[in-house]
Amino acid sequence: MLKPILFSLSLFSVVPAVAQKPLYKDRNAATEARVKDLLGRMTVEEKVGQLGTLLGWEMYEKNGQRVGTSAAYRKAIDERHIGALWATLRADPWTQKTLKTGLNPTLAAEATNALQKYTVERTRLGIPLLLAEECPHGHMAIGTTVFPTSIGQSSTWNPALIRQMAAAIATEARAQGAHIGYGPVLDLAREPRWSRVEETYGEDPVLNGQMGVAMVQGFQGDNLKSGANIVSTLKHFTAYGVPEGGHNGGSISTGQRELYQSFLPPFRAAVGAGALSVMAAYNSIDGVPCSANEWLLTDLLRHRWGFQGFVVSDLNSVIGVMGNHHVAATPAEAMAMALNAGLDSDLSSYGYDKALHAAIDQKLVSAEVLDRAVSRVLRLKFDMGLFENPYVDAKKAGRQVKTPAHVALARQVARESIVLLKNEQNALPLSKTLQRIAVIGPNADNMYNQLGDYTAPQPDENVVTVLEGIRAKVAKGTQVTYVQGCAIRDTTTADIAAAVAAAKQAQVAVVVLGGSSARDFKTEYQSTGAATVTAAKSNQPISDMESGEGYDRATLDLLGKQLQLVQAVAATGTPVVVVLIKGRPLNLNWLAAHVPAMVDAWYPGQEGGNAVADVLFGDYNPAGRLPISVPKSVGQLPVYYNFKSPAKHDYVEMDAKPLYSFGHGLSYSTFAYSGLQVASPAESNGAVRVQVRCTVKNTSTRPGDEVVQLYLNDKVSSTVTPAKQLKKFQRITLKAGEQREVTFELTAEDLKLLNPKMEWVVEPGAFTVMVGASSEDIRLKADFEVKQPIRLSAAQ
Repeated sequence: MLKPILFSLSLFSVVPAVAQKPLYKDRNAATEARVKDLLGRMTVEEKVGQLGTLLGWEMYEKNGQRVGTSAAYRKAIDERHIGALWATLRADPWTQKTLKTGLNPTLAAEATNALQKYTVERTRLGIPLLLAEECPHGHMAIGTTVFPTSIGQSSTWNPALIRQMAAAIATEARAQGAHIGYGPVLDLAREPRWSRVEETYGEDPVLNGQMGVAMVQGFQGDNLKSGANIVSTLKHFTAYGVPEGGHNGGSISTGQRELYQSFLPPFRAAVGAGALSVMAAYNSIDGVPCSANEWLLTDLLRHRWGFQGFVVSDLNSVIGVMGNHHVAATPAEAMAMALNAGLDSDLSSYGYDKALHAAIDQKLVSAEVLDRAVSRVLRLKFDMGLFENPYVDAKKAGRQVKTPAHVALARQVARESIVLLKNEQNALPLSKTLQRIAVIGPNADNMYNQLGDYTAPQPDENVVTVLEGIRAKVAKGTQVTYVQGCAIRDTTTADIAAAVAAAKQAQVAVVVLGGSSARDFKTEYQSTGAATVTAAKSNQPISDMESGEGYDRATLDLLGKQLQLVQAVAATGTPVVVVLIKGRPLNLNWLAAHVPAMVDAWYPGQEGGNAVADVLFGDYNPAGRLPISVPKSVGQLPVYYNFKSPAKHDYVEMDAKPLYSFGHGLSYSTFAYSGLQVASPAESNGAVRVQVRCTVKNTSTRPGDEVVQLYLNDKVSSTVTPAKQLKKFQRITLKAGEQREVTFELTAEDLKLLNPKMEWVVEPGAFTVMVGASSEDIRLKADFEVKQPIRLSAAQ
């Protein structure tokens, strides 16, 4: 018996032990268990690396139609254990990636697969990358669909449409290997001199919040493992859009109550919709930089709002705690302040790198705080299924990007975004039987000027300009004459005489003016990607760019010789229609007084020319509404509609009202409002509900959309409240002669205010409901009264 037993033991001893799969690689294990297991296996160096997000466009190499990892990427992974990249697929003058040197969708997918393959297969733990991309109005990559910029999106007043658009953007980005989309921008734009107004949804917290929720829902969907959804990163947390003097990234001045009542609600709504990433803003609040603000990033965002995602810095803003704000003496102190406050990931990774190691060595950051931040990043990687499926199908990528359906959607968003500012004596729509049309102006046939900032290079055939849209719309025998006339900013060359001659021969002159956010390869850029504004050299042409990140304005006047151009054309006596393509409100005083029709298209995206032509010729009935007020002068600023009492009084030179108010927009149809009914509030168990009904009728002979807007005023309150505040809105479609009852419900969330004790309460007393077509065009009013006080919570 001895020999068999010995043989058996010998046999057993030579059978290799089956390696047990680490728990973090078990797809069936709970996410929290996987995170804990992986954290326990990581070195400090690997943990710090996971918090770094490097600039991604330097991380691939392209050789003809082949693409692979760069030496810089392999070094970043091998030596720094980087866990994320940003803007890998970005192409623009800043990155120096062109249509030739950048990546088409198929190569983009192959590139991200190569990047993932290296880190998954060549590192000790095989942790996949998170790839973040710019996605505010389309994925900022070559070959994708370019939608209208955010200020145009909000002009639709149609959250359902924007949710559909966001889902299309997510599909295109995810198909190429992206996991995170930067957007939406939820800053209130109450300072139109600021360069980034185009990236916002305007001046109002309710409209901003609804658009933000739509973007989050469209991006993230209900399944992050779907292969068609991306995580939404909310920008810029918070109050970034009201810098003093309009200086981008500059200091802001706002009280705590205004912060809670105006600037925070859009972010809170988007977090409530499930947003999983937030970007801290460059600015400080009450002397504390947002990137190192524990109250903002931890107490409020996580403890009060229940945020479950991770916080990322804006580019270089962590080191900016020291270099810009001067509240830290050393890089290590700056890193510690940010990480301890709750900022998890460093965009650029030149902050959370050697300086974070120094902070750890100096005991400025504890192991628990480091693990807290790393776990938030890893959790998302597990929840997106990246450990199981880090790759995308490169063969499908080209078919999923810029599909005919997405291009059609871009046209629809552009059409719904167009605001008819003025239409004297029904100058619009134009007749398609016109024989001679002059199309004039610097933005009539400049494709990049209609796309906005954060846009990749485009082949000519991708973008339809206004000139091309008009030519495609009219009859074959119609003569369409084009003259640029002048540039946006450059005054060294102009041909106003040719524009006048063309107008004299035409039956109508369509003059396309405005601004531009089109970057060029001559512009200098800061390390943050913002453009550097430099003085023009004598006798040399200058860029059209007068908007877009870094291009703040001192005035809002039409630049260059644009005003002289339109004045000369108007002086011919030929009827003039002005189309505005731009990223911020501009001074339109002369145009409003002398031009019969004016259309605002903002930056309408790649299908903008078709959309504008649809509106000009009546194939689409415009219903866009302004999401931001248009001032008469910078001397009026701020001029947002929901100012707090007391009422503004007039100036010596002019009145205090804007030229066009928030919510303004005309239609080719007319609408009548009647039958306002406000039910007595239903109050019980600390809740209140108020039903508001009215009837809206299309009194014209053509179908159209109307945006019904409900504003509220708290007649007597313990703290000062706005004279009127948008609370609800609906965009409805009515056939000619059709009428419909529109119903709104107001709750405690709509009626609440912050009392002197900084408590959210609904106070008993009278409220006024105002329903109409804009903040100034109120058609119906009624009062109701709340009987009982309701205490909701402390400030949050």
